[in-house]
Amino acid sequence: MAETARTVIIEENGGPEALKLVDWPVGEPGPGEIRIRHKACGLNFIDCYQRSGLYPLQLPHALGMEAAGVIEAVGEGVTHLAPGDRAAYAATPPGAYTEARVMPAAQVCKLPEDISFEEGAAMMLKGLTVQYLFHRTTPLKKGDTVLFHAAAGGVGLIACQWAKSEGIRLIGTAGSDEKCQLALDHGADACINYNTEDFTKRTRELTDGKGVDVVMDSLGKSTFIGSLDCLKPLGMMISFGNASGPVDAFNLGILAQKGSLKVTRPTLFAHIADPAACQEMAAMLFGKVSSGAVKIRIDQRFPLAEVADAHRALEARKTTGQTILTLE
Repeated sequence: MAETARTVIIEENGGPEALKLVDWPVGEPGPGEIRIRHKACGLNFIDCYQRSGLYPLQLPHALGMEAAGVIEAVGEGVTHLAPGDRAAYAATPPGAYTEARVMPAAQVCKLPEDISFEEGAAMMLKGLTVQYLFHRTTPLKKGDTVLFHAAAGGVGLIACQWAKSEGIRLIGTAGSDEKCQLALDHGADACINYNTEDFTKRTRELTDGKGVDVVMDSLGKSTFIGSLDCLKPLGMMISFGNASGPVDAFNLGILAQKGSLKVTRPTLFAHIADPAACQEMAAMLFGKVSSGAVKIRIDQRFPLAEVADAHRALEARKTTGQTILTLE
């Protein structure tokens, strides 16, 4: 076993230029831990938030929240994984942008043979996010209507397919006609180009003035208030990201004025903190992918050494589907 692994770290917060590729110690797994050698790593907006300092880390710190690879060693008390197992995860602490690492085992999941390492690396954080949005946040049933922002992104394309597989009507938004077509191709019932149309007005038109049951919004600041106006009375606003910046403070009374609305700000890591819940959520995700109901579309691949370019592409909204970092 190599004593170090090529790993992307930050020593100070900043732009993509703050990312550094270094040789980082790996070590042996202790109780409750595993050592995994990665085959591919995932890229997510949370990585950019941590790099910039929006989500503070104690520095220096490795980055990256998801990856897939092969288990090399397990520590005392780890029973659900064994050396040689194929595995994938979305988990804390950050540190997935690396060739190999030691990490807690609880949120690491055995990867089915029919799902590739690249798919595993690309799907865990985003796929588990879709699972909790549709199954653990507010009751959703066949025939309900959801407005989903950034429908052509990594989470969005999984959500379009997930909704279709469960008979839920999904109205997407995206920033170009091409991205809207991508969402439609993946199962969205309709998709609104928010750069050329008023998404609130168009959503009302598409729902005969009634509004949607749920809004799922990873954009944050730019869409939050408009999204409230897309909801039915008693509707649920799920704000689960800040791609356009953090949501501004607002008067809670607005929720009453707009129809006794509900708002929640969940995180994946609260949902997967319980190891049993994490494994159950992953099993549902794997089932969707193995059945073909959800296909994992990887549109961008960057070598680990070009991680700064990957961050730039993501922040400029130049990506579609999933983006991974390759290690070969």
